[in-house]
Order: sequence, then structure tokens, then C-alpha cells
Amino acid sequence: MSISATDVKKLRDITGAGMMDCKQALTEANGDFDMAIDVLRKKGQKLSDKRADRDAKEGVILAVVNEANNKGVIIKLSCETDFVSKNEEFVSLTREFADIALENFPGSLDELLQLPYNGITIGAKVTEQVGVIGEKIELASYEKLAADVVAPYIHMGNKAAVLVGLNKTGNGVYDAGRDVAMQVAAMNPVAVDKDQVDASTIEKEIEIGKEVARAEGKPEAMLERIAQGKLEKFYKERTLLNQAFVKESKMTVGEFLKGVDSGLTVTDFKHVTLG
Repeated sequence: MSISATDVKKLRDITGAGMMDCKQALTEANGDFDMAIDVLRKKGQKLSDKRADRDAKEGVILAVVNEANNKGVIIKLSCETDFVSKNEEFVSLTREFADIALENFPGSLDELLQLPYNGITIGAKVTEQVGVIGEKIELASYEKLAADVVAPYIHMGNKAAVLVGLNKTGNGVYDAGRDVAMQVAAMNPVAVDKDQVDASTIEKEIEIGKEVARAEGKPEAMLERIAQGKLEKFYKERTLLNQAFVKESKMTVGEFLKGVDSGLTVTDFKHVTLG
């Protein structure tokens, strides 16, 4: 049967697939739109299976918060090439997924993938896009954060995103949170404070400290004390509240926040990067 250009464009508008792919799908489906959409999705699933072992190290990462600034999410939609990640349609799709996640606030990535998107699930839309784009596409990360104030930061080029949760509201708190979110992106802390560093990391740092001191010829009796000193240095460099504040290195992040409000502190943060 004859497939009109209008029908091809309509299917492209629905699916985002290429004009030739849409025409072929409509031809195979004898002009039936629902069947043509299924044809395109099956193509996406087949291609997804074929490219499952490919690396999807590029992509788009977005952080969004609600109007009340007390909830936020981070979404990472991965792809294989930087060319695709810079495509505005790909960025817009990531933003749509983020908006759905923020509205529904699902408990896990699996739950997010099951949420509806234009008559299908988000997971099905991701698979469909594999066929449209021709690359491995993954909704690779989903993080959520709720607090009295949640501040976002998206690194240039959508290559990293941060959410910071703060324990109080008030003048200057959101802006302070934004500054701290930029700090997280720049300095990559492993925890908010000393007491949140997991035991395995502490044990590893102590062992490294001992090995370094031993290699330097220090006496065995001194190794534990030296390692504890190195651990304190680790806390200053890798825990958020104890890091030197990047905008004013004479104070720590914790001191900066207390300057905004004496009781202000970070409750949690989320940091997602490519790779």
C-alpha cells in the first residue's frame, strides 16, 4: 500500500525515529500506526540486545528540584558517544524523565523504569530510543533526596550533577546549598562528616598509612600513631564539612554554613558523574 509523507511524519513525531525507519515500519504494518510503533520497539529491543556489551560512558546527567526546594532527583541517561549526548532531543528526553521522577519520587531505579511515559513505560521508551538512535542507551542512575532545603548543581555540559540537603530553611540557605553543591562537584567528598565514613574505608586508609610509614623506615611502634594522623588528614580532605571551602579556603565548609546560620549543616548529598 502507499504510505503518505503525512503518515510518516506523524509516526516520526510520536516516536522520534528516522523518516526512513518510520516509512519502513508503516509499510511492514500496512499503515497501522499501533503496529508500526510495535515494529519500531521490536527493532529497538533487538538492537539493545546486540549492543548490550557496549560501553555507554557518555550521556546526560540532570538534577532537578521541586518549587518548594525540599525534594530533588538526579537522572543519568547514558549513551555511547558524545555526539548523541549533545543532541537537544536526547537532553530533553532526560529532562522529561527527571520531571516524572520528581513528580512521583519512586523508591528505586527499577520503580522509575516502570512509571508511565506517553502510553508506555519509561523503560520501554529507553529501549525504543536504542532503535531510534542506534546506540546503547541506558537510564543508568537515579538518586533522590528530601530535606528542609535541597539545592542542585549541574556541571557544565551535563557531565555531573549534585544535590545537597540542608537541615534548615531561611534567608541565604538555598544559595549556600548551591555553593556547597558546587563544592561537592569540585572536591568529590566521600561522606558528609567523619562519622559517616564507612568502616571499610577507615580500615583501608589506616593500612595505607601504615604501609607508607613502614616504607619510609618508621619504627613499628610508631605506625599506628602515624596512620591515625594520616586518617585525620583524609577526613579534612575527603569529608564535606571538614574540607576547605573552595570559595574561601581559610574556612571549612562547616564553618561557612555556620556563618549563614549557626545551626545550619548538610544532612546528605548525592553526586552522579559520567563513567
